[in-house]
Amino acid sequence: MSHPSAPLPLGAVTVTDPFWHAKQELVRTQVIPYQWEALNDRVPGAAPSYVIHNFAAAARQRDRRTAQGAAFKAPTLTNRGFETWPEDSDHPDPDTFYGLVFQDSDLAKFIEAAAYSLAGHPDATLEAEVDAAIDLICSAQLDNGYLCTYYILTGMDQHFTNLEFNHELYCFGHMTEAAVAYHEATGKDALLEAMKRFADYIDSRFGPQEGKLKGYPGHEEAELALVRLHQATGEQRYLDLAKFFLDQRGTDPEYFHVEAERAKAEGYPRAGWDADMAYFQSHEPVREQDEAVGHAVRAGYLYTGMADVARETGDQSLVEACERLWRSIVDRKLYVTGGIGGTVDGEAFSYDYDLPNDLAYSETCAAISLVYFARRMLQLRPRSEYADVMELALYNTVLAGVALDGKSFFYVNPLEVTPEGSAKDSRKRHVKPVRQPWFGCACCPPNLARTVADVASYAWTATDDTLFTHLYVGGQVSAELSGSPVRLDVTANLPWSGEGSAVLHCGSGVTGTLAFRLPGWSDADDAALSASAEADGRISREVVDGYVYFTGTWRDGDTVSFDFPMPARVLAANPAVREDTGKVALARGPITFTFEEADNGADLHLLRLDPQALEPGGIAVEPWQGLGEPMVRLRVPVRRLPAAQGAPLYSAYRPQAGEAGQAYAIPYYGWANRGENEMSVWIRA
Repeated sequence: MSHPSAPLPLGAVTVTDPFWHAKQELVRTQVIPYQWEALNDRVPGAAPSYVIHNFAAAARQRDRRTAQGAAFKAPTLTNRGFETWPEDSDHPDPDTFYGLVFQDSDLAKFIEAAAYSLAGHPDATLEAEVDAAIDLICSAQLDNGYLCTYYILTGMDQHFTNLEFNHELYCFGHMTEAAVAYHEATGKDALLEAMKRFADYIDSRFGPQEGKLKGYPGHEEAELALVRLHQATGEQRYLDLAKFFLDQRGTDPEYFHVEAERAKAEGYPRAGWDADMAYFQSHEPVREQDEAVGHAVRAGYLYTGMADVARETGDQSLVEACERLWRSIVDRKLYVTGGIGGTVDGEAFSYDYDLPNDLAYSETCAAISLVYFARRMLQLRPRSEYADVMELALYNTVLAGVALDGKSFFYVNPLEVTPEGSAKDSRKRHVKPVRQPWFGCACCPPNLARTVADVASYAWTATDDTLFTHLYVGGQVSAELSGSPVRLDVTANLPWSGEGSAVLHCGSGVTGTLAFRLPGWSDADDAALSASAEADGRISREVVDGYVYFTGTWRDGDTVSFDFPMPARVLAANPAVREDTGKVALARGPITFTFEEADNGADLHLLRLDPQALEPGGIAVEPWQGLGEPMVRLRVPVRRLPAAQGAPLYSAYRPQAGEAGQAYAIPYYGWANRGENEMSVWIRA
């Protein structure tokens, strides 16, 4: 295993990129304030969150416990429901838990997004709001360190008894990630200290030692968070606990079955305990798994945690398992938009090559989990394919999850939509033709916000002597190269143009390596990258796994230039993908394009790509601001078959050439910003 790399510290990168800076500004000025209002149940017409409500209720309960002492009567768990909502939403009981069992995590992801935003753009008002939220969270924490409002409010007598479905370890994971990020961004450690206490309590209850619980999270997230906490604190116990959770998964006896039988014997039977363990990725020990299965978000977080632990421990068997699982996703289960999870049944991976378009689930959170997994694989071994997939997911499915104004969101990201089908076909109940203002299960909006706000951590990683550029994002990057401080000023114009440069500022005679990815979407060879220092022999060049390594002695002002051709590409799916047989999709650079009714009229299924489009110059690339921001669209020669309204349902077959014309394809992330209309990524050839 090669020496792993790490993301740069918060504040080490200033993103000036015209594309990503605008997206981060959208998160900072629109998404974060909007989500704060949503978490406080102040957005008219949006599903209420109750997350602030729950923490406030838990804090009041702790005050009562303190005031009453031995006379305090703790609640005992009687409600086994996965979600609870007030009968009268205008008058919720102030002391009752509402929402889903993992509602705490929405506030955690909001805090993490705010942390990344504050690191690059100090904001006293936002910081005060977050500080107040953290004070509230800490006020709800029990003396033993436990912190999950669901069990605090409904009955601690049953905490850690339903790991399979009640996500207290998942909530711990997200709150821990938020704590580490906020400490790195602001230096404040109140939430970090709180989560260390919670981690210590979990460690006291779980482990291989006699008398400890042998369980693991039903919804993975704690594993990767514990590694992050280990990195922030240096505490080995947290890494050991992450490894324990991984090692326990898929072992015999199956813990979730043992747990459910115990609950049944104690009079707390619950439905679903006999679910397929593949849903939880616990059907086999993690080192033996070779197919991505089950709930796609859980899977992505698990694989991320596996790669994290492998990197920290040098466990080659975990690395090999991660590589097999990566191949399963990328070779057989990945949408052309970078989405994963083909079926609504369990929000899960389907079988190999089953990638339906109109029934796709492709959850926003699942694409985000793929981004996390990809970066961890890059840290283990820089291969351009990992960055290609990470980039594909970021520019397409992740960004499609939020409207261009930042105030509505997709949970599900289909590749084909007819509004009538969404309205009338119960099989498509999960597919929305327009984004929603919020969700009762609102995991995706704050997850998207934290990812966009932290895009720099995916663009660059470093070792002691190498600075890697994985994504071509414009900005100023401060790092160390072989112990010497350097700054890399990157100018880039992606995703609309493939040229740019990186100028190194340093002291004289700095020795080290700058490594740049060769994007898979460009046919360019390594000549598309050139270093000015090559001319006098100070710098050598080597290409390994799709990265160009420039190594040698650098001087202030040395420049690496890049120019990646970016023609429109016509893509076909593997013939095993039945949904896409005889169809094509269009892409350019990292962007996947789609057709909308707003540009092309109804009945998109009648469009056929004209054969001349496959000739050079057949697909025109046009600058476009039809959605209110600069982008490009593709002008595509097509033939449109007649709708034949009023014709018989069936008739004798007659070949039809169709009427020649033009169709327009826009970036996938921009669809559904002009109201309800048809959409299709794939059209017939």
